[in-house]
Amino acid sequence: MNTKMHVLFALSSVPLFLGALLSDWAYSSNQEIQWVNFAAWLIAGGLLMAGPALLWGAVDVLRFPTNRHRRGLIYLTLLLTTFVVGFINALVHGKDGWAAMPTGLILSAVVVVLAAAASAIGLAGSFRRTA
Repeated sequence: MNTKMHVLFALSSVPLFLGALLSDWAYSSNQEIQWVNFAAWLIAGGLLMAGPALLWGAVDVLRFPTNRHRRGLIYLTLLLTTFVVGFINALVHGKDGWAAMPTGLILSAVVVVLAAAASAIGLAGSFRRTA
């Protein structure tokens, strides 16, 4: 079994976090409270995917230390940062819609960038090892 499945979990969190960012942007445009609810659910889904990716990736890096250990540590650091900032974002979105903005929008943008960077590094590392 391929031990790089955690990269697919990390990659699958990117569209969920991106959807939350777009929902936050829609809320900032028209103040329809349902957009904040959509964003909160999408953030929860993104965390549901990023959490197992973080745990599985940590086990993978600790279990198979290689010359590319530095790339694995960068990948894990980005995943951990994604999860922590995403969790803080979920707490911000738990507030009232007016209280969640603009902090929620900014945090959503940061989480999307972090998740995309972690996924890109994870994918680059997994393709490099198998090729």
